[in-house]
Amino acid sequence: MSANFTSPSKNRDPIKQRLIDSGINLTRQRGIIANTLFARNQHVTAEQLYEMLNQTGARVSKATVYNTLGLFVRKGLVREIFIDASRTFYDSNNSHHHHFYNVDTGDLIDVKDRLAHHFVDQELPEGTAMDVVDLVIRVKNNTSA
Repeated sequence: MSANFTSPSKNRDPIKQRLIDSGINLTRQRGIIANTLFARNQHVTAEQLYEMLNQTGARVSKATVYNTLGLFVRKGLVREIFIDASRTFYDSNNSHHHHFYNVDTGDLIDVKDRLAHHFVDQELPEGTAMDVVDLVIRVKNNTSA
């Protein structure tokens, strides 16, 4: 008998339920990707997530990782953070917040909200209203002489 992923259950895995509530057809591979991605709040590239999955022995293709991340972004489950043309992070914490990107280490770090508001204290162009502010502040390591 095959598993029915969409039947209601009081004991349903909260990650699987989150996918179902978002209207995502739950497949084995999407479930594996979601469990790895949502295990904790983290910033990962598609390549990093693919490597994490490989290390656990999961059999998921790179194309499936990219397609699933795109689906999760469209459904609002993860945030897509563009660093440059060659680097995009996926943030499993989809609440609105800003980031530091360390150009030396490649790390993406959450910014405390109070700090970000200092950068938004500017008059808006006439006839516009604030929609969303997404900041990625690039930092680099201090080098001592």
